[in-house]
Amino acid sequence: MKFKAISRRKFIGTLLLATPVAVVGDAALVEPTWLKVSHLKLNDAPTHRFVHFTDLHHKGNRKYTQEVVDKINALNPDFVCFTGDIIEDKRYLPEALEILAGIKFPMFGVPGNHDYWSHAPFGDIVKCFSKTGGGWLMDDSRMVGNGQINLIGASCRNVTRMPVLTKPGVKNILMLHYPAWAKVLGEQKFDLMLAGHSHGGQVRIPFIGPIIVPFAVDEYSLGLYQTKAGPLYVGSGIGWYPMPVRFNCRPEITVVEI
Repeated sequence: MKFKAISRRKFIGTLLLATPVAVVGDAALVEPTWLKVSHLKLNDAPTHRFVHFTDLHHKGNRKYTQEVVDKINALNPDFVCFTGDIIEDKRYLPEALEILAGIKFPMFGVPGNHDYWSHAPFGDIVKCFSKTGGGWLMDDSRMVGNGQINLIGASCRNVTRMPVLTKPGVKNILMLHYPAWAKVLGEQKFDLMLAGHSHGGQVRIPFIGPIIVPFAVDEYSLGLYQTKAGPLYVGSGIGWYPMPVRFNCRPEITVVEI
């Protein structure tokens, strides 16, 4: 079989036409559920290893949410941190909690804006997280990691009114939903802060960054930042909102070593 050669000009023209199609296909059909595992190592000799995930935004996509839970379990962490937005519509909460209950390690979490906006019954969430051996931390804290880590959760109501919950002699880790809140924690210092909300921007242009981010994100759209209050890690999230697209910003589960 003979193939007809094409000119360089025609080849380049075809490539230019095909590239936008490939980008749109990736953004709409591939990346939204192309889950990845990221790794964050905060010192040379870590003593604890846990998982962070955020912004589930469960919408009835049981298979995908189950994949998230299965990957978390396969990572065998000491404990699990979730930083808000289980759902957008409370009718999906029972299914989301049924799947999350399958996490085999203590799971601690804080609410996000959509958990409030959807009027989700927090009592049901408390029961789910508690059954894993963890908790739903509303301006509260728990000692984990054999008493060496003070895990603090912000309620996502008013950061300036959050009680001082840090403790001396241990590692203090703060879970909060809004990354920009790291700027208004007063004199409090943390060994690590975990946040979500931004979804990484969902669409990130190479060498430029996200096209748009929601409120209370500021410059903290994705990854590790050094702030006055301590290191801040912002996860790209699991789900999407409002459009089911991601580009150059895969959903992630993060393994943290500290």
